[in-house]
Amino acid sequence: MISSLQSQASRRLLQPVSFRAFTTGVANDPVVVVAGVRLPFSMTSTIYEDQLAVDLQRMAIQGLLTQTALPKNEVDYVIAGNVIQEVRTSNIAREAAINAGLPQSIGAHTIAQACISANAAICAGAEKILTGHAKVVIAGGTETFSDVPIRLKRPIRQKLITVSKAMKKGGMLGAFSHMVKGLSMKDLGVETPAIANYTTGEVMGVSSDRLSAKFGVSRDDQDNFTVRSHQLAAQAHKDGFYKNDVLPYKGSTEENGIKGDSTKESVGKLKPAFIKPHGTHTAANSSYLTDGAAATLLMSESKAKELGYKPLAYLRDWSFKACDPFEQLLLGPTYCSQQLLVKNNMDLETDIGVFEIHEAFAGQILSNLTAMDSQKFADDYFGGKKVGKVDMDKMNTKGGSLAVGHPFGATGSRLVTTASRRLQQEGARFALVAACADGGLGHACILERYDN
Repeated sequence: MISSLQSQASRRLLQPVSFRAFTTGVANDPVVVVAGVRLPFSMTSTIYEDQLAVDLQRMAIQGLLTQTALPKNEVDYVIAGNVIQEVRTSNIAREAAINAGLPQSIGAHTIAQACISANAAICAGAEKILTGHAKVVIAGGTETFSDVPIRLKRPIRQKLITVSKAMKKGGMLGAFSHMVKGLSMKDLGVETPAIANYTTGEVMGVSSDRLSAKFGVSRDDQDNFTVRSHQLAAQAHKDGFYKNDVLPYKGSTEENGIKGDSTKESVGKLKPAFIKPHGTHTAANSSYLTDGAAATLLMSESKAKELGYKPLAYLRDWSFKACDPFEQLLLGPTYCSQQLLVKNNMDLETDIGVFEIHEAFAGQILSNLTAMDSQKFADDYFGGKKVGKVDMDKMNTKGGSLAVGHPFGATGSRLVTTASRRLQQEGARFALVAACADGGLGHACILERYDN
């Protein structure tokens, strides 16, 4: 009997296994950018000083839902970027989604990828749509520097964690003895979020200042570019370009970091902020600490049509790469743009009609533009294939991060929304969005105008 059962089992094991045919991809149903909004980007410790980052993201999601009249039960997933994280809301996307009134059954996750966190959120959402795991995704990000986590120094933290054990053994006297034993004056203090790169130990502004010197970007070049950014951003607001992008906060859509009256003379008065006394980076030609949040609505094209929306753009392709954080920390946009253009057989100078490139520092973006148009750089790193010359009349024409501001977790959403709206307004076919990030990271993506 036993040998008979063993023989039957053996025959079953030898039979070929029949697998279910899983289908996750959605053929011929591309990702579209339907809409995008942001709260007014504002200088730290001004209008949002009483708000948590989760509150800002919640308001951005609610504003997007209101503006688009999207039924909440149509949302399949939420993704948010956030860099300086509050422990209580470590998955800030989930907390913001629930508090925005979205159904609790909707999944959500948070991405921390420095200044390209929202870009990563948008592309992760696109991947969910392309693989058939979602049809409607809200992706964006949030940041506040008005309420950052400030910790006691590590020796004191370690003692506080174990003080309860000392108290059980020796009471209050034992706890006191435990706390003071082995401590020195240098242990008494607090730790603020690090502004230096963990691996290199270098502040981003110092790295960008060195990069600018390497590529021959002068202080005058940087100051002129800074003034341009502020004046273009102020004009864009005046012209109403941002009227559908910026949600009113307490009745105002003002973005208070924009200085439309900036001049070369006023900007030129500032002293070097990072490499002193002869550096070229100042508080003016560097992006400032900013509070804000943004949200972008992504859908499959078929779902957008089903719901009656007129999308702004297709999200066609994207790249995330990294480069040497010691010598090329902020050159990611050059590497990603090169990879993306070669992969899609596109020419930067003839195919791209809209450029939205993140302005972490005037020196950083100008160094990238120089690298893109450098044959020597192409020979050294790209096998001779130069990225190309960016037409300044097509780049950041509505202002950039130097003026509008740069909430780390949210900027990528602003870039995609602005590029998509510019495609519709200007009639160009393709847009290139690019951004650098700490750690030598970079991102670029290609948008194509949606013909409504």
